[in-house]
Amino acid sequence: MSATAEDLYHRYRFSVEEYLRMGEAGILTEDDRVELIDGEIIDMPPIGIPHSGAVNRVANLFSRLLGDQVILSVQNPIRIGDFSLPQPDIALLRPRDDFYASAYPVPNDILLLVEVAESSVRYDREKKLPLYAAAGVQESWLVDIPAGKLSMYREPSAEGYQTVAEANDLSQVTVAALPGYRIDLGGLFRC
Repeated sequence: MSATAEDLYHRYRFSVEEYLRMGEAGILTEDDRVELIDGEIIDMPPIGIPHSGAVNRVANLFSRLLGDQVILSVQNPIRIGDFSLPQPDIALLRPRDDFYASAYPVPNDILLLVEVAESSVRYDREKKLPLYAAAGVQESWLVDIPAGKLSMYREPSAEGYQTVAEANDLSQVTVAALPGYRIDLGGLFRC
């Protein structure tokens, strides 16, 4: 019986610490558009104009509406276990005096993650959202630019989010952890 390639070769999973050391050593730079997902270094697609506009619009609305109630983090890493350091487009974080200067946010710090997808809808839906759910991130949103839809994912479990709903009225969106605030995302898909 002959050995298969999988018998001979094994993938190496990078830990968050190894990934960060690659940055410190100059192997990875700030200009590299990569993130660490389940121990694999993943190239992120270029950010298109509709994507950047949607991120700017949502971040601006959150900033104006929520002010000091949250820390708004835009395209910054969060730490999920020992093998993932994704960079969601937007994270609403629990306020902390050091603004997370001493450690990356972890799932307990996260009130909401938002992934804006122009060319990465499938990857975000099938890889990143299940990762967030398994880690216990309470709520994630997927802004699907091509479909013009906002999907809200809640009730995390190891198998994924148990509740998925499409926002029917973008002018009345709420974050489960911030029930007193209604967010008007009515212009989200306008150019």
